[in-house]
Amino acid sequence: MSEVFVSYARSTEAEAQKIAEALRALGYRVWRDDELPAHRSYGEVIEERLRQAKAVVVIWSAEAVKSEWVQSEADRARNDRKLVQITLDGAPLPMPFDRIQCADLSAWNGDLNSPGWRKVEASIAELTAHKASALRSSGHESSGQTGASPAAARRQAICVLPFANISDDPQQEYFSDGISEDIITDLSKVSALSVVARNTAFTFKGKPVDVAQIARQLGVSHILEGSVRKAGNRVRITAQLIDGAVGDHIWAERWDRDLTDIFAVQDEISRSIVAALKLKLLPAEKKAIEQRGTASAEAYNLFLMARHHLDTGNMGDPRREATIARLCRRATEIDPGYARAWALLGYIQGVAVFNYGREGDDGSAATERAIEIDPDLAEPYATRAKALKTRGEMASAFAEIEHALRLDPDSNEVNSVAAEMYYDARRFEDAVVCFAKVAAASEADYSSPGVMMSAYIALGDTDNARRAAQMALERAEKVVAQDRNNGGAMATGVNALAALGEIERARGWIDQALLIDPDNPLMRYNFACALAVNLADAEGAVELLKSTIADGPQRLVNGILTDPDFDPIREDPRFKAILPAVEARLAR
Repeated sequence: MSEVFVSYARSTEAEAQKIAEALRALGYRVWRDDELPAHRSYGEVIEERLRQAKAVVVIWSAEAVKSEWVQSEADRARNDRKLVQITLDGAPLPMPFDRIQCADLSAWNGDLNSPGWRKVEASIAELTAHKASALRSSGHESSGQTGASPAAARRQAICVLPFANISDDPQQEYFSDGISEDIITDLSKVSALSVVARNTAFTFKGKPVDVAQIARQLGVSHILEGSVRKAGNRVRITAQLIDGAVGDHIWAERWDRDLTDIFAVQDEISRSIVAALKLKLLPAEKKAIEQRGTASAEAYNLFLMARHHLDTGNMGDPRREATIARLCRRATEIDPGYARAWALLGYIQGVAVFNYGREGDDGSAATERAIEIDPDLAEPYATRAKALKTRGEMASAFAEIEHALRLDPDSNEVNSVAAEMYYDARRFEDAVVCFAKVAAASEADYSSPGVMMSAYIALGDTDNARRAAQMALERAEKVVAQDRNNGGAMATGVNALAALGEIERARGWIDQALLIDPDNPLMRYNFACALAVNLADAEGAVELLKSTIADGPQRLVNGILTDPDFDPIREDPRFKAILPAVEARLAR
């Protein structure tokens, strides 16, 4: 993982490059946004690198002071107590950064002994526990180079690639994915090891693997890859640990076991990796790894099946929610103390009621049961947040979702709820980070990139809006090709087409979808968004929104008041005329 994150405005890119190169020469791993991978969204990568960095160097300039991105990154670093400030032109800093020490490099020529640079280096060394400054002060350098060993100053870092499903049945992929996710979770509990997040690792799923390239791209020292073959009650798992720098196999093993031994195999994999990397596993970490949440391999298998349906099923399809709920209920019948199964049951019941306005259990009972069993599980707090938001208790809702994000910042369910809440609160920069994580979790998810596109449009970020629109369109087209009746995918496709300028095709999709599924409130609402923001048709948007007011779920009715897609028509008399009906519906 990168130790130092460099934040700067585009006008000072040359200076930022010079500062980054000087830090790399001292043995630091440095990241700045010239290294953004082409296949991932800007917001997702920035959030991940900020979180992983031990020090964040903010290069202030007149342009940087005006940049919302630089200020946002600086504020995140300040809150995390890892901010290092540099000024290049003496521009007055915005509050509260003007009250924090700032190194002056306005006339810096690369001299590593200048007072300003020594201040920067000392701060970074303290934050990262790096040895370069100590060695420099002891005289162990020559011509500005340090004798510090970069490896000595860094934790080991690993990326667990998704294990390949080599079962005869391709439907067993849910099991190999679940094994991969659990190994990532286990290794993340080892304090001496940095682990690439699940969403990032899974972007390489099904693609040709160049270990050295992936290691360089992610800044990791090691790669774990493997395969899973599941047949009946038997499972064969292979795993190989590879040195990312040279491509050598450090360790490899194969297990042929009964399915009931799956937890023991996972423990052995984690312990073997820790041993191969010569790391120390603390007693508390060993105990945490061995806590699986259930001792039942059958309940575990059902839970993995439910998670697979969550990631790959059609969003908004009642059959998806019903399938997940059935699998989770059966898992909790087998093991009433299985908190993860209770949490997923509560989450999917909440989605059905709060997002789609369906009748039935809203998941509150299952959610509270999950928290009672495991108070450190993140997902139930996200379901709580969704319920509180629906009741209008916004302060409590945000307290719950922020607690959930602290417990597990990479949870798909937590980020899904957080993205929705941030978007509705018009906190678009926070929303795109969460939407990007959710979109990366499953290539079947067309909705997240679709709403992420709208958030980027609201931010005025045209390039990222187009990238999100292209992703949303490609995913929606795949779903529609398999199911012409999927109104949700049609609605996302229309918005993406409109944003990409394919106006006639967008209108053709609207006409076709309204003939196939005229009573789908989510679809009609999203068509209204497209008509308002990209198709310049206020009258058409308002006509569709009237049906949302009449019978749409409360979340969509709220969206009429908050969704930035309707900002272009808010002053239109026809839009203003429906607002009393919106207020009356919400009051009821």
